[in-house]
Amino acid sequence: MIRLVLAAMLIAATPAVAQQRTLDAAVEAAIEEAIQPGFADFSARAATLAGSLEALCAAPDPERLAAVREQFGHVVEGWSRVEIFRFGPLTAENRTERILFWPDRRGIGLRQVQGLLAEDETATDPATLRDKSVALQGLAALEFVLFGSGADEVLTAEGDFRCRYGAAIAASIAGVADELSAAWREPGGIADRMMDPSPDDPAYRTEREAVEELVGAASHGLEAIRDTRLLPFVGREPGDDPNPRSALFWRSGLTMRAIAANIEGIERLFEASGIADASPVAADARYVDEATRFEFANAHRGLSLVTDDVAVALDDARQLQALRYLVIVTQSLQTLIGEQLPAALGLSVGFSSLDGD
Repeated sequence: MIRLVLAAMLIAATPAVAQQRTLDAAVEAAIEEAIQPGFADFSARAATLAGSLEALCAAPDPERLAAVREQFGHVVEGWSRVEIFRFGPLTAENRTERILFWPDRRGIGLRQVQGLLAEDETATDPATLRDKSVALQGLAALEFVLFGSGADEVLTAEGDFRCRYGAAIAASIAGVADELSAAWREPGGIADRMMDPSPDDPAYRTEREAVEELVGAASHGLEAIRDTRLLPFVGREPGDDPNPRSALFWRSGLTMRAIAANIEGIERLFEASGIADASPVAADARYVDEATRFEFANAHRGLSLVTDDVAVALDDARQLQALRYLVIVTQSLQTLIGEQLPAALGLSVGFSSLDGD
């Protein structure tokens, strides 16, 4: 009897669901705890890489090259956590494409980079590089410089141009990253507009429209993980042969680290905002919150099983199964965040991940 009483007291003391959060509080938390810190982190990582590449070119050394390659991985992770926020500052001035031109289904970017390595001096200056094709400016191009055919030449006199071109790319990425971080903290900028909507604002007239932007970004992000990151190398149909060279960042071995960071970024947005708790129906809030957290845990479980680079993982039945499981989990997460969360929040009828970009 005492145990039953104690159990009843514990149940009574434990709320069935967190206290309802207002929409404006969810937006504010998302911006201040996920978006702004995320872009600041990406900017800091990019600046470190740019400085290290400049030092490498000035004094080529195997240890410096190893450090640069390691820092490239940190930048890829930093970018992967924030690339879902494809609205506002990230869509202006081709910033998304200047940081990462992908997917590149026809290999246009690779051919352009290989052609440029025939030594176009204007590509070694970030100012003039900015005017060239976006395929020559971002992480995919820098990956080929640092990890592609002939990458070790950056340590030789013959590879001086390649190194200086890589340094220009890194400086360009750092510049864009700094612009993004500044734009998200600019007084009267997008952060203030989303946190304090106005009937005169063409994009954010109400808190509801700001929430739709965030939920849409998360849903789009999950769709992109599945359709442009996983399926191209895992195979879109059951009978398709896996193709490791269709994976983003396969040369550097960063494919799975980037996908993991993509998922972490979306999870951070969901948790920091507490967006599910903004549902006016407590049962709906609890279901969406618990189901989404469960699927994020499944995603991390699947990621933990892929322990090799994609070329090796695709030849291993257990790891290939884990990759296919991740495809299923990202679909489930997209349904939860792109359909069931908007329904629980009472967002506009018909809102989905496919309603625009």
